[in-house]
Amino acid sequence: MRIDSHVHLRDGNEAHKETIEHGLQVAKEQGVDIVFDMPNTDPPIICFEDIQKRLAMVPPEAKKRYFLFVGLTGEDGQTREALSCYNRFPEVIGLKLFAGKSVGGLSVTDEDKQYDIYEMLAKHCFHGVLAVHCEKESLLKPEFWDPMSPVSHCDARPKEAEIESIRDQITFAQGSDFIGTLHICHITCPEAVQLVDDTRKSTEIEFKITCGVTPHHLLWTSDKLAEPNGIIYKTNPPLRSADDVKYLRQCVRQGLIDWIETDHAPHALGEKLFGPYPSGFPSLYLYRYLVGEYLPDHLKVSPELIEAMTFGNIVKAFGARFANDKLAHLSPEFSQSH
Repeated sequence: MRIDSHVHLRDGNEAHKETIEHGLQVAKEQGVDIVFDMPNTDPPIICFEDIQKRLAMVPPEAKKRYFLFVGLTGEDGQTREALSCYNRFPEVIGLKLFAGKSVGGLSVTDEDKQYDIYEMLAKHCFHGVLAVHCEKESLLKPEFWDPMSPVSHCDARPKEAEIESIRDQITFAQGSDFIGTLHICHITCPEAVQLVDDTRKSTEIEFKITCGVTPHHLLWTSDKLAEPNGIIYKTNPPLRSADDVKYLRQCVRQGLIDWIETDHAPHALGEKLFGPYPSGFPSLYLYRYLVGEYLPDHLKVSPELIEAMTFGNIVKAFGARFANDKLAHLSPEFSQSH
């Protein structure tokens, strides 16, 4: 049994990039049983009506394989509606906050509004998962970006922006008495992992904290962006230096990263090569190699840790959304082995 907790299946106004049906087929071919879809779609998933329309796009035979996040805009009324949707729809797996601008218009860069979100979630006793894209807007340097030199993207979105945004989210969660799970999406550097691990070990926090890593951040370094057609490898957050990737791999071996999440983000090839040069890579296509060969053969990760990073830890974090009876239909062995 495998779960990918972070995919962007496009569809809607971006069906030319990928449909939900196609994304679920790719997932199946890569050995992924269940996916969690992100809300920075076109149009974004931020309210009751959006969820209804999105779920209507899922093929009937695949409905038990598909879950989705609701995005947050920073407005109090919308946060309340997102909470209502979480309570009403079993398919809504959690809430998503973009703490820095990425692909699409769904972001909350004002840090006062970020804190307000945590306060609202605490006030309503939200026990679920708040997944956060962590890049501190004030530390991004868009003036460094030059599409003719794709590696400049790494300078435009330095790891310090990620680290300090994670620090912000931890501070906001603690200060607001947040009691859910704070999940740090697509973590990329050892300093960020250490920050998460130090928080996890703290006796002063009431919330849980987890982090995930993508195949592309484990397999590749920023050197990819210097290759011919390196623009294809432009992602948010960017690929990191060889030293960062080396230590990130060590973090995986040490069990400091909770799970694998692909951040699968397909775009049309013309868009990637000729503009508007959007960030994102279709990393679901890397999943089977990463889990089946790279982790066990190259990183020497144990089967038990691989199982935890592809299933067990995700189920623990998302709790009641994954009662055993909801998963048994997907794998004949599941009910016997779990």
